[in-house]
Amino acid sequence: MSWVVEYYQKGNGRIPVYDFLLSLPPKMRAKALREIDLLEEYGTNPNEVNTAFIEGQRYKGIRELRIRFAGDISRIFYFTYSSEAIVLLSAFLKKTMKTPQTELDRALTYMKDFERRHSDET
Repeated sequence: MSWVVEYYQKGNGRIPVYDFLLSLPPKMRAKALREIDLLEEYGTNPNEVNTAFIEGQRYKGIRELRIRFAGDISRIFYFTYSSEAIVLLSAFLKKTMKTPQTELDRALTYMKDFERRHSDET
């Protein structure tokens, strides 16, 4: 089954994951885009895609796509919006072992905003 990957867009028109990808060096960007392609092809299958749930009831439904390249680690937070859609929320370059709380909270805020705006459309 193929998934549809969407990029969360803020109310001001900015697309956080797209902006993050543009900030990366070309080879790291290519690696990240390849991982997004795998996510689109295989969804959340952990045998094919390096992905994991974020721990904690507060972040229920949020997952992270783990990307390693030349000693750098980045994370893209996402959630499944329907049985066929994945929404990329936010991303960051990981510099510490523990994921910063601000990054988790940002992803949660974006997910809630996406769900609110899309429930208004129905």
